[in-house]
Amino acid sequence: MAEQPLLDVEQVSKSYGPRKALDGVSLQVGRGEFVALLGPNGAGKSTLFQLLSGLFVADGGSIRIGGLDLRTHMTAALARLGVVFQQPTLDLDLGVAANLRYHARLHGLGGRHARERIDAELARLGLAERAQEPARALSGGNRRKVELARALVHQPEVLLMDEATVGLDFASRRQLLDDVHALVASRGVGVLWASHLVDEAEGADRVVVLHLGHVLFTGTPAELVAHCGAADLAAAFLQLTAGGGRHAA
Repeated sequence: MAEQPLLDVEQVSKSYGPRKALDGVSLQVGRGEFVALLGPNGAGKSTLFQLLSGLFVADGGSIRIGGLDLRTHMTAALARLGVVFQQPTLDLDLGVAANLRYHARLHGLGGRHARERIDAELARLGLAERAQEPARALSGGNRRKVELARALVHQPEVLLMDEATVGLDFASRRQLLDDVHALVASRGVGVLWASHLVDEAEGADRVVVLHLGHVLFTGTPAELVAHCGAADLAAAFLQLTAGGGRHAA
């Protein structure tokens, strides 16, 4: 990667008592790059996202966001990050725009500046006409779109998507995935997309396979298929994670 990665995770570890949830995990996300973090349930994906978003502190290793160390420059580093968590986090009784205004204020944005950004994000996602409706009135897919818009209001450099399609139907899953790929192409946002669904990784620039707290493979989808000698990405993923191996490529 020629330029400094937007997200740089080096040898990160995290334990909960005797259980090691992450053990020496390293990965990078560059500008305008879509990286799929692919792993079965319990692989450590959500733990990693909790560390990346500052909710917990790693036991070891380093995390840099936009070149800023998360331990020593947490506020400035997190300002460069947008997150859509696995669990829904909208206030369902607030209006769509009100949810975004609250988030904007947390990032020091207000007045006309905030309104312009909120209007632009909702328009881009086809939700402008629903800005004043309570979030409760939206479908699951549209609620996820609102969460995506909220994560982008402060114009982050890095976007984390943690199993963001859980509970959505196929059409809504594909729409959300397409929206995020469009952001990568149009804005140069670096995306780390965590999922256990192999089809969501097929269009990624790179795939990082995480299993039992270890990175088993990093490379393009095609390189992963070739590495395993498999027929397709799904078969390669199953082969790699079935034995719980600990090699990285």
